[in-house]
Amino acid sequence: MANKDQKPTTNDAGIPVASDEHSLSVGPDGPLLLHDHYLIEQMANFNRERIPERQPHAKGSGAFGYFEVTDDVRKYTRAAVFQPGTKTDVVMRFSTVAGERGSPDTWRDPRGFSIKFYTPEGNYDMVGNNTPVFFVRDPMKFQHFIRSQKRRADSNLRDHDMQWDFWTLSPESAHQVTWLMGDRGIPKTWRHMNGYSSHTYMWVNAQGEKFWVKYHFKTDQGIDFLTQDEADHLAGADADYHTRDLFDAISKGDCPSWTLYMQIMPFDDAETYRYNPFDLTKVWPHGDYPLIKVGRLTLNRNPTDHHTEIEQAAFEPNNLVPGIGISPDKMLLARVFSYADAHRARLGVNYKQIPVNSPVAPVHSYTKDGAMRVQKVADPVYAPNSKGGPSADGDRYPTDSTWHTSGDMVRSAYTLRRDDDDFSQPRALINDVMDDQARERLVSNVVGHLKDGVSKPVLQRAFEYWKNIDPEIGSRIEKQFHES
Repeated sequence: MANKDQKPTTNDAGIPVASDEHSLSVGPDGPLLLHDHYLIEQMANFNRERIPERQPHAKGSGAFGYFEVTDDVRKYTRAAVFQPGTKTDVVMRFSTVAGERGSPDTWRDPRGFSIKFYTPEGNYDMVGNNTPVFFVRDPMKFQHFIRSQKRRADSNLRDHDMQWDFWTLSPESAHQVTWLMGDRGIPKTWRHMNGYSSHTYMWVNAQGEKFWVKYHFKTDQGIDFLTQDEADHLAGADADYHTRDLFDAISKGDCPSWTLYMQIMPFDDAETYRYNPFDLTKVWPHGDYPLIKVGRLTLNRNPTDHHTEIEQAAFEPNNLVPGIGISPDKMLLARVFSYADAHRARLGVNYKQIPVNSPVAPVHSYTKDGAMRVQKVADPVYAPNSKGGPSADGDRYPTDSTWHTSGDMVRSAYTLRRDDDDFSQPRALINDVMDDQARERLVSNVVGHLKDGVSKPVLQRAFEYWKNIDPEIGSRIEKQFHES
């Protein structure tokens, strides 16, 4: 029943419509009329209301909040977002990697942890995960890795055999696979996990001094996880468990937060450090570069329209503000191109005009036209010009987040350093970080995963893979597999 205070239904042009229930027809029993433009609009929009999902990280959700600087890191960066006392609005998205939009939140998978800071110097984006490392170190293998985690061409089913086939033929994956098969492979909620830049970035201070940095967002709720049995139950009982938990927590005023710490390496240390500091499969031990506190990120507002505010949110590591730059990390260098390209393909060339992606900083660009451009363009539309158009200011905003490099053009892995190998860091994770119970769960998780359709040749490689990581753990995995 309508009342005088109820808003009238309109079409998308704002024109009131006569009925929410009945199409226009020739008499009550007659045929429908093609000029019922509201019916046509409803059907046509419905047929087009889905946009392509993300290739990886398709399933996820997020919220809005703010980041507040609590400590002084001015000696490391001049970026406005990290100056003492600064408070910056953010949007944040969490996700799984391999699953489609309708997949369960509780699959064993890394979790995406992406943030957009709306700074006065433009949008600054950090794309990260809940692990400090990744499966591969060269972007040539990234697409193949993602496909190995997706669905087969023939059956359209996910396949543990092709996952282990890829991992065991890619020994650099050992560190991340150890994280994945451990407790942090299934966080209890998004609120109970850390977030990491994983990549190495550059910070530049007001004096032009350069530093290599890694970001660590430590959960203030404490780390917690789901066992494999709990996760399997929730996958069937509540496939949107993590999505629901975050939304409900914020709705109740239980606003989650994370404290940001940085690892900061003097610029010249990178040349002689015992690990390659730009290798995405490695961590910097905290004993070498301890955590330095920066501030706190808090989420306090849920989206009101998930599609426009979260599904269309576009995070890209090429969104770098003055005082922050990239490093020689090969994966990061590739992502600087690939993320923005993915957004143009999925959302359209003018995706930065979607409100959630629009900066609070003024835009004075020479980008012109294209599908779905809604912001006005004014002449002059070219540079250089003598007509009063914007002009780059290299003195105020110098290109100083750079490094020197030279050498022949080659297709090669990183040059090995003194302590570089693929297995020592995951071995340390097992023996120095995990306790006996965590190691037992690791063995159980790996055995359960290998039991699910892994072929004999791949299985034998998997046993050797784990023995290379740690001989005792590898033997326990093989023994328990054959006994179960």
